[in-house]
Amino acid sequence: MKIIFETERLTARNLIYADLEEFHKMQSNINVMKYTKGVAMTFEENETELKKLIDFYKKPNNGFWVYAVERKKDNVFLGTVALIENDLGEYEIGFRFLEKYWGNGYGTEIVKGLIEYSKKKGFKQLTAFVVHKNTASTKIIEKYGFEFVEDLVSDDLKLPERKYMLEL
Repeated sequence: MKIIFETERLTARNLIYADLEEFHKMQSNINVMKYTKGVAMTFEENETELKKLIDFYKKPNNGFWVYAVERKKDNVFLGTVALIENDLGEYEIGFRFLEKYWGNGYGTEIVKGLIEYSKKKGFKQLTAFVVHKNTASTKIIEKYGFEFVEDLVSDDLKLPERKYMLEL
């Protein structure tokens, strides 16, 4: 298991097939998925998705990194954090957690860790797209100095969202 970065309480590491059960619990929860894919995913869809995400680690010049977020004290899978190069060449961040772990500051902590990791990797800028109704994620993004760029409608969900950018 490759560790990507750590924070005080969390570890970001490569996803592994053994994460499937908890990954499925997260991705099959409509409350978790409503601002990302808009629908809960089936076990088969999640198994395919997890395998695809793991395969990305092997690709040279990969611009699509999704990592497991694990609690250090007991190695419990909490969710995922992403750093994805979009079509504009921007590095977009994302994160999601199992609903039972919401409200514990894990989102805030993993975003801080991802920013520090991105600086060490030499990234100059990060981008975040946040659906207007997702107030928890908006608070986290704004806390770390991401600046509002524009309002738009998401291509996939057709929901109003805001684009934010952070100069590193």
